[in-house]
Amino acid sequence: MKYIDEYRDADAAKKYVELIRKITTREWTMMEICGGQTHAIVKFGIDHLLPKEITLVHGPGCPVCVTPLEIIDKAIAIAGRSDVIFTSFGDMLRVPGSKKDLLTVKSEGGDVRIVYSPLDAVKLARKNRTRKVVFFAVGFETTAPANAMAVWEAKKSGIRNFSILSSHVLVPPAMEAILSSPSSLVQAFLAAGHVCTVMGYEDYFPIAKKYRTPIVVTGFEPVDILQGIYLAVKQLEGGRVDVENQYARAVRIEGNLPARRLLTEVFEVIDRKWRGIGMIPQSGWGLRPEFADHDAERIFEVADIETQECIDCVAGQIMQGLKKPIDCSVFGTGCNPEHPLGAPMVSSEGACAVYFHYGRFRDADRN
Repeated sequence: MKYIDEYRDADAAKKYVELIRKITTREWTMMEICGGQTHAIVKFGIDHLLPKEITLVHGPGCPVCVTPLEIIDKAIAIAGRSDVIFTSFGDMLRVPGSKKDLLTVKSEGGDVRIVYSPLDAVKLARKNRTRKVVFFAVGFETTAPANAMAVWEAKKSGIRNFSILSSHVLVPPAMEAILSSPSSLVQAFLAAGHVCTVMGYEDYFPIAKKYRTPIVVTGFEPVDILQGIYLAVKQLEGGRVDVENQYARAVRIEGNLPARRLLTEVFEVIDRKWRGIGMIPQSGWGLRPEFADHDAERIFEVADIETQECIDCVAGQIMQGLKKPIDCSVFGTGCNPEHPLGAPMVSSEGACAVYFHYGRFRDADRN
């Protein structure tokens, strides 16, 4: 398939591995900021192909993983109401709240349904006027346009029984939060290609300049990632700081302008808490006041719900690149896909689930 097979070509991958080996003279630590990239790196053993001087750490690139525990508890509280049809993508149903998950709510009689588009939830609301239909709007800039469209369509069509529980987060402020930490190990970023497909990459230039950190917008196939690493190492070894676009077949510097206009019409930038990391200023999207009638958090009065993270889960340190899943004392034992303590063990894009799935349990598996 075009744009897939050629980016999984073994000879091309070997070429970039050799190029990386030839130019690497020092130790460098870089972070991929996308769960899809994390999955590909471990699945294809990309980190094992690299010279030992290069360490890859896994950032907060999994949307399920960064959704705060209290948002999960808010979703559970809403989903348990008899007058609600609670809709979500399937990956959110097993994410643990402080006491249970949405799948448990469903087993207890809650009307929790998996949908494949937020517009499916709008259709449900149109057909069930006596029920309140809520869509769990989670994710980065990638999924936000469809959710904005659902809210816009509901308002335009006068569907007042549709709302979203929003937990949208923005990538650039998270990158800044990581780089501004005194404990940060990150010297270069592989930026998420699908996020940049929507938003472009203009916002990355001031971050690269301010923190003297190369940023390479990168795709998700093995050759994409190896080429992205090569470009990042070239900058690091040459003492150069820039923003480069490896994923040019899908990403333009300005992004998708119609999608961006819709986002700014429906959402406004707000402070947002990230699971395991904490509050990051101006790192999320909330509905604008003119769309308040579609804000589930306001409608169901759950804004005051607060919770505490599991003390055994080190997901926050993993997502900041300070630890890897195998550094967690309960990884694969007290925390596993059947009984996850944290969201990174639930989502297929979560670093812990990826490590577990591909058998990364030993110190020998470290990069």
